[in-house]
Amino acid sequence: MGVGSDRIGIAVIGGTGFERILESRETVLIGTPFGIPPPIILGDVGGRRVAFLPRHGLEHSLPPHRVNYRANIWALKSLGVERIISTNAVGAINPDYRPGDIAIPADLIDFTKGRKYTFFDGAPVIHIDVTTPFCPELSSLLLEESRKRAPAVRSGSVMAVTEGPRFETPAEIRMLRALGADLVGMTASPEAFLARELGICYCPLCFVSNMAAGMQERVTAEEVLKVAERLRPIIDSIIRGAIASIPSERKCRCATPAGGP
Repeated sequence: MGVGSDRIGIAVIGGTGFERILESRETVLIGTPFGIPPPIILGDVGGRRVAFLPRHGLEHSLPPHRVNYRANIWALKSLGVERIISTNAVGAINPDYRPGDIAIPADLIDFTKGRKYTFFDGAPVIHIDVTTPFCPELSSLLLEESRKRAPAVRSGSVMAVTEGPRFETPAEIRMLRALGADLVGMTASPEAFLARELGICYCPLCFVSNMAAGMQERVTAEEVLKVAERLRPIIDSIIRGAIASIPSERKCRCATPAGGP
């Protein structure tokens, strides 16, 4: 179906199943200059219109290195989205962190390799400011809601992003720890940078699913899914609370990608 005049100001990007937070759901397919993203689910959360984009597809068929990040962010922008909350399963590099912790990262180290990182492939040459890669307003709201609902919440974290789909080696994790990373995931880049290029607020809501390679006997996808399912009610509640608290007007600088006033 086509997209009507009803603008959707808030979006959630995450794994399959998080669409359950939406009421009165409908699904739309949106074409973009960069391809077709997965079906986007529209609905209501506490009386506010919200879009949910299943990052890996409705059947979780897209590995992180094959996600069409440009099509995803462009499609959300075409719906009128100004704010994106992203859910991310991450491994803990910081030994003080534990599986089950909720983390709101403050910075990002990008170690991805083969992805489409920008909408600006030609003239004019654009250099966006990512001194603050994640929206401070969304970060504050997510942190406040997380502290109400989760037993352990980490703030100010540095998240490293790797290419995937494999997990990291122990030596890679030691390197990332030496560089100051607390967490490691596979999808926040280039999502955060593409959102900033289009003037969209973006913030990850991370949950620690495992200790990173070399910090436990082995890392498995089954372990990640098991922890995600256990934490899903908490994450759903955090997202609902944050959406209800988002003000109608933005006071951050995310809408001015070059870092202007």
